[in-house]
Amino acid sequence: MLDAKGRRLWRGFNLLEKFSAGSPSKSAPQSNLNLPFREEDFRWISDWGFNFVRLPMSYHCWSDPDRWLEMDERVLEHIDSAVEMGRRHRIHVCLNLHRAPGYCVNPPPEKKNLWRDEDAQAAFCHQWKAFAGRYRGVPAAALSFNLVNEPPAPSEERGISRADYLRVVRLAVTAIRAEDPGRPIIVDGLSWGNEPLPELSDLNVIQSCRGYLPFGISHYRAPWAGEACMKAPEPKWPGAWNWGDPPWDRARLEKHYETWVSLMAGGARVHCGECGAYNRTPHKVVLAWLEDLLDILVSAGIGYALWNFRGAFGVLDSGRDDVAYEDWYGHRLDREMLEILQRF
Repeated sequence: MLDAKGRRLWRGFNLLEKFSAGSPSKSAPQSNLNLPFREEDFRWISDWGFNFVRLPMSYHCWSDPDRWLEMDERVLEHIDSAVEMGRRHRIHVCLNLHRAPGYCVNPPPEKKNLWRDEDAQAAFCHQWKAFAGRYRGVPAAALSFNLVNEPPAPSEERGISRADYLRVVRLAVTAIRAEDPGRPIIVDGLSWGNEPLPELSDLNVIQSCRGYLPFGISHYRAPWAGEACMKAPEPKWPGAWNWGDPPWDRARLEKHYETWVSLMAGGARVHCGECGAYNRTPHKVVLAWLEDLLDILVSAGIGYALWNFRGAFGVLDSGRDDVAYEDWYGHRLDREMLEILQRF
């Protein structure tokens, strides 16, 4: 599948081995805690026809947050292995700081504020500069850097303005390109990946959206998503709940992505870095919604990465109670979901 400029769309999954370095939690179970990446994941993803993995990582996996300029070589070697496995299996690897010095969308909060504290910004740029130097020489077709996951909607309460975010992005891009000018860089939209940034058109970066709307499907009864999602009405598609909006349908979903399509009309490249639905949403509803979502994205020339590969949103070991799973080398495969993904 190609975009308007004849480039292959990046289609694949998020792999969570470096998602967290701490204790198991609702959003980070034991299986996601600072482990080596698995070659079988890369092999299966490639064999099934996909070409992209995103690695959402916590910098706590390799740095003590009190000594965030120091990076543990033993852990970085796990990331080296993932980059090499991607090259072996012809999969593009995207490194993402899901928890960066000074910011994470998930609790606990960082001690410093990436958007306004200069020492956090220095550590953020230092870490990206280190990755850029480490992987200088890896082809651009094989590796990209996604700076920071899901910056929030700007507000004083959250300690971020639009100008703050744009400034931090430019600092990090400058640091990376000083080491590796040709490295593809991906920048998440504001408002948790839902608001594009036309102000960055001069930087020649890829922008990243999300595929989590409506929340009444993607995060129905997800325990980390708040009381409203726990009490949301039974999901249906069309007609899903989303934070007090009129019920969502395909037309509303298409309208949501119009701003991203407009950004692309100006020459930008867009990718959907995360999409998917938690395992408490009825399977038939997830599949109907996912088919519409992927059709909208891919028809617009936007690739995607499902959150996740193995786990509660994924095609393997998702823990749903309404799926006829297929055994896949000891894992439980959701063949129906996989086949929808393979079509788009």
